[in-house]
Amino acid sequence: MKKLVLVAASVVMIFGSCSKSAAPTASLKTDIDTISYELGMVNSAGVKQYLSERLGVDTTYMDEFYKGLVEAANSSDNKKKAAYFAGIQIGQQLGTQMFKGINYQLFGEDSTKSISMRNLLSGFIAQTEGKAEFDIEKVRNGLQEKMGRFRDKSLAKTYAANKEAGEKFMAQNKTKEGIKELTPGGVQYKVIKEGNGPIPADTSRVMVSYEGRTIDGKVFDSSYKNNDNKPIEITVNNMIPGWIDVLTHMPVGSVWEIYIPQEKAYGSREAGEDVKPFSALIFKLELVSISPNK
Repeated sequence: MKKLVLVAASVVMIFGSCSKSAAPTASLKTDIDTISYELGMVNSAGVKQYLSERLGVDTTYMDEFYKGLVEAANSSDNKKKAAYFAGIQIGQQLGTQMFKGINYQLFGEDSTKSISMRNLLSGFIAQTEGKAEFDIEKVRNGLQEKMGRFRDKSLAKTYAANKEAGEKFMAQNKTKEGIKELTPGGVQYKVIKEGNGPIPADTSRVMVSYEGRTIDGKVFDSSYKNNDNKPIEITVNNMIPGWIDVLTHMPVGSVWEIYIPQEKAYGSREAGEDVKPFSALIFKLELVSISPNK
C-alpha cells in the first residue's frame, strides 16, 4: 500500500511538472514531422536575447511567453483572437517603447513623474474610432511645440542645480586673465594660438580638431582621440549655436579654448551620458582650414 502511494505521488509530480510548461510535445514519426521540428529550431535563434534586450521581457517567465506563443500561433485563422493578439502586440509597443520613451523625453531621469497611461490609451482608441475630443490636424501641428515647452519647464526644475553651476562658472570665468567675450553674456574664449587665415562664413565647410569637456573637466568628446588625431570636416551652420558664433569670428590657423553657456550649447537636451540638460561646456577648438567648394 505504501509503495502504491509513493508511485501515485511520483506520477502526480511528473505530470504536475509537465503541466507547468506550455511547450507541446513533438511527435517525430515522419519526415515532415522532423522538418517541422527543425524549422522551429532554426527560427528560434536569438529569441531570448531579443525578448530581453529589445522587448524588455524578464526571461524568468519564459513559460508565460510560450503560452502566448502557442495560443497565438494556433489561433492564426481565428479572426476574433487575431484582433485580440494584435491589440496585445501594439499595446506592448505603446507600453514599453512609446510610454517609457516619452516619459524620458519629458521628464528626463525623474522617475517620479509620468504621462497618464489611461489618457494615452483613451486618446488612442477615441481617435481610432473617430470620436476624439480634439481635431487631429490641430493636435499634430501643435503637439511637438507643446511638449517642448513642457519638457523645458520640467527639466529646468530637475536640472536647476546643473544650470546654476554653469551660470556661476561662466560668471567667474569671464573675470580671469586672457578671457574675452564674443558678445556680452554669451560665448567666452581664450586664444591659445592666433591664426591669420580667412574667417569662415556660416555656410562654410571647415576642417577642425577639438576636445569637449564639462565644467568639472570630464572629456565627453574628442576628435583627437576618436578620429586618430586627424581633423574632421563639418558645416558651420550645422553645429550648436556657440560653435557657429565662434567659427564665424575665428581666423584659420587659430586654436582657442571656448566656454559656451548652456543656451548656446545643447540647452534642455541631453547629449550623451556626460552632458546633462542645461550644461555649460568647454572646448579646445582648432580651425585647420576652410574646405573648397565642390
